[in-house]
Amino acid sequence: MGKIMQASLLPHPADLPDTELAALAARADTGAFEILMRRYNQLLFRTARSILKSDEETQDAVQEAYLSAWRALPTFRSDAKLSTWLVRIVINEALGRLRKRSGSNVVPMDVMGGGQLPEPEETMEADPDEQPDQIVGRAEIRRLMEARIDALPESFRTVFMLRAVQELTVEEVAAALRIPEATVRTRFFRARSLLRESLSRDIDFALEDAFSFAGQRCDSIVANVLARIRPDAETSSIS
Repeated sequence: MGKIMQASLLPHPADLPDTELAALAARADTGAFEILMRRYNQLLFRTARSILKSDEETQDAVQEAYLSAWRALPTFRSDAKLSTWLVRIVINEALGRLRKRSGSNVVPMDVMGGGQLPEPEETMEADPDEQPDQIVGRAEIRRLMEARIDALPESFRTVFMLRAVQELTVEEVAAALRIPEATVRTRFFRARSLLRESLSRDIDFALEDAFSFAGQRCDSIVANVLARIRPDAETSSIS
């Protein structure tokens, strides 16, 4: 009876902090890694999506980022923040894909937009068929919001995605992108101002649903990654 009561007091694995789950995953515990993936799937998907602007390529990028993280977990320092570490990995993966796609060098996120920034109005894609007064219903507003975010200059888009959509703090965004906090504030302010010009009163209404992370996509990413890491985990447990 005492053993049963003692076992019931143990925390559920899903309630464990990142550091403990990371330590378990570093010892080839795929169950712990699955919890971490589900915990940060939306953050990583939104981050990569802000760079790649393609759902399909973003899903592939997130999966590859998780595989890189799985292999590198033994080197993860517990004094670091796991979410920031994972964001850096997925940013590097997304930028690498963008570099291959464009056939040219991609400016690193920490210096992207350095110096004299172009006027954002010059880089926004105007679409006369997507005026706010023609939008009917929340789903249509959300579609317009996503299109406008995609059209933001690259130096603003990821900052806005992390700060407004994902609701990270200024400090967290600065750490993830390795840019000064003042730069985060400036880019976020300019991006938000530009979007407000396009969407007016509808922006705050649509924001909470922008780039929602469907359960099916979450399950697909987890299943694909687990299928690829389980052989490594089984080999590690045998050795």
